[in-house]
Amino acid sequence: MNLVRSFRTLMGVALVAVSLSSANTLFAEPLKLATFAVDASPPIGSPLAYDPTKGIQEPLTLKGVILKGNQTVVLCALDWIGVANGSQDVFKEAIAKAVGTKPELVMLHTLHQHDAPEADATTHEVLEEFGLPAEKRFDRKFVAEVVARAADAAKQATGSWQKVTHIGLGEGIIEKVASNRRILGEDGKVKYTRYTATKDPVIRAQPTGTIDPLCKSISFYNEDKPLAVLTYYATHPQSYYRTGMANPDFPGMARNSRQEKTGVFHMHFNGAGGNIGAGKWNDGAHENRQVLADRVESGMTLALTATEKFPIDAADMEMTSVDVQLPPAPHLQKEGLLSILRDEKSSEQARWQAARELVWLRRCEAGDTIALSCLKLGKARIIHMPGELFVEYQLAAQKMRPDLFVAMAAYGDYAPGYIGTEIAYSQGGYETSQMASRVSSRVEQVLMSGLQKLLDAQ
Repeated sequence: MNLVRSFRTLMGVALVAVSLSSANTLFAEPLKLATFAVDASPPIGSPLAYDPTKGIQEPLTLKGVILKGNQTVVLCALDWIGVANGSQDVFKEAIAKAVGTKPELVMLHTLHQHDAPEADATTHEVLEEFGLPAEKRFDRKFVAEVVARAADAAKQATGSWQKVTHIGLGEGIIEKVASNRRILGEDGKVKYTRYTATKDPVIRAQPTGTIDPLCKSISFYNEDKPLAVLTYYATHPQSYYRTGMANPDFPGMARNSRQEKTGVFHMHFNGAGGNIGAGKWNDGAHENRQVLADRVESGMTLALTATEKFPIDAADMEMTSVDVQLPPAPHLQKEGLLSILRDEKSSEQARWQAARELVWLRRCEAGDTIALSCLKLGKARIIHMPGELFVEYQLAAQKMRPDLFVAMAAYGDYAPGYIGTEIAYSQGGYETSQMASRVSSRVEQVLMSGLQKLLDAQ
């Protein structure tokens, strides 16, 4: 077999297609699958996104599916709020080495729960550089332990390959969970931000807005035996948080329940849910967590029930990627950020924010790229995206290829923060504010071009 890499650059976006071919192959090689899971719960005292860990309400997990065909691809979903910058590299390199593949063929996405940890090795280093207490934000020892556990579990999993003969594709509507967070007034500006827990009945009563109501399900079979199920749904996953009790919140609960009831390995991915939350249906009452979990689980069940199976072999799988340079937000100015970091009178929060922004600005100025990736599985396409992506990108990708089954996982590299549409940056609102987004309005042009190239390539 010969390794063929083709490079094409257009409008600043480089398409990298990685494929393997053999002119002498007479019989299709089977696709193989292995699964792994490790506990990713933090120790007591370790930082969650906003508070120290007081306890574990329900374990957090890192789950992975390894697919072996002409390439070895690893898909990982982690119950943390985000994994950014150098921490993405560390995870991918360790898992890739463990299974004998390349880091660019390892996808790592978080579900973005808020009573959960974050990993960002690069920002950790900048905080230390300026004498700031990085350990309040990031637990380097704990993250290293999870990386090591994940790599070891992935390596062990490769000793238990299962043959995949069919792939299943299905979708089901999830009722009364997703709602758009950005409610516009008559002037076209954001009038209300409907956060995940919204107590104001006037804001909850506003229309649902633009969402993707569908849960996408991709399942793998050895003849009639189900091996694994992957589901995709776009929404912020919080029902309530700031409890100090680590938990996977309602999407994780739904996933766990499906696995327990079916006995089949189940992974769930958060789609492009940056501007989506459960706020229309959730006032923050603690009992709503189970209500939302039940609704998500119902949609997952519907998607699997509606599944249509198709034969598949190794030749039907291919990962391609588009390398893009995301435009930095105009408010990111190096000298201003350095001034905040050096100013001991600045609040700890302001200096932490400046460190994160400086890391991203340095990446942009260095010409660093982020890969948008697409995994082909027969007629299915799974798009892997960075940041807290707006749902419009997910809907656009599906519209680009209505002839295919298109699913999307966002919350890959967490470094860019929120990623809005071009018009959203003129509408105001939290998601496109200087606090939340580290990219400019030009990001839509870059990402839409990249998505089109990905989906046209396969």
